[in-house]
Amino acid sequence: MASEQTDAPRKFNRDACLVDLALQGGGSHGAFTWGVLDRLLEEHWLKIDGVSGTSAGAMNAAVMIDGYAADGPDGARSALERYWRDVSRAALLSPFQRTPLDMMMGRWTLDLSPAFIAMDLMSRLISPYDLDVIGTNPLTDILKRNIDFVRLAKAEIKLFVTATNVHTGRGRIFRNADITPDVLLASACLPSLFQAIEIDGESYWDGGYSGNPTITPLIRECSSKDTILVQINPISRPDIPKSARDILNRLNEVSFNAVLLKELRMIAMMRQVADPGNCEGALWAGMRIHRVASEVMLSLGYSSKLNAEWDFLCMLRDEGRRAAETFLQKDGDNLGRKSSYDLDTLLEGI
Repeated sequence: MASEQTDAPRKFNRDACLVDLALQGGGSHGAFTWGVLDRLLEEHWLKIDGVSGTSAGAMNAAVMIDGYAADGPDGARSALERYWRDVSRAALLSPFQRTPLDMMMGRWTLDLSPAFIAMDLMSRLISPYDLDVIGTNPLTDILKRNIDFVRLAKAEIKLFVTATNVHTGRGRIFRNADITPDVLLASACLPSLFQAIEIDGESYWDGGYSGNPTITPLIRECSSKDTILVQINPISRPDIPKSARDILNRLNEVSFNAVLLKELRMIAMMRQVADPGNCEGALWAGMRIHRVASEVMLSLGYSSKLNAEWDFLCMLRDEGRRAAETFLQKDGDNLGRKSSYDLDTLLEGI
């Protein structure tokens, strides 16, 4: 389980509070979300109604919900650790490894990794279809080992996984009974690296292009009025990116946050103009939004999303636990009462 913390977590004396979770994707940076979930699951007064996830967020969500269905919060925590350990073991044979210099300097980046540099250059010149690679994505077996998809289909906690339809550009929401390994792989399918995943005769790419994650089903299909957003991709950065790699990294962050920000702005606008008689408007306006994030993610570039070393994953997990602990200490009492994330700031300049 997660490492022990130096400061004892605050003990909340709270009535049960129904919440839903919105989990962003971001490759191995999803281990940060693992840490957040690990800490939140220790608070048994938090009752999870639904989870919306994309890419790594979808995989965290599916593993957690299945583990919860098997053995409650402790089962969910154990399932998450098993999953990330499995991911790390599979990465031992990956060509994407830190250089000795990066290890010596304590840097988690793969920017200097020959394999990453080669892949980065090839992805701009060669399509995944040009390579015609034969073989199974190693994540397929990992997902099959760590998730009972029959049990997941019947789980009480609602699951919403987003993938982007290649033909229409629209997001499709897959729910518990729809989830398969291919659905989760589709939600994490970067088009520059992988061929599109075909599901029901349609081709899908990463869900981050159409919702990272999608908030709408949490509002329309869940009873909870409190959404906890676990954010991996920074919304803002203090410096202007100037290197080619930093510019591409920032473009990815902006594009993968765009739809989420649009939905959050809609909630903010509905609060200001919603007609109480309009049921749809009242649903959006009545949502209370909370956010768990960390400035540590600002220091991590795109290449580290492919770094699945156990030490790196544990660092992200521990940072996720710290961020969740900070959120609970600062804003835990707001759950069930009022938003702790000021959405009005997102309307500035509009």
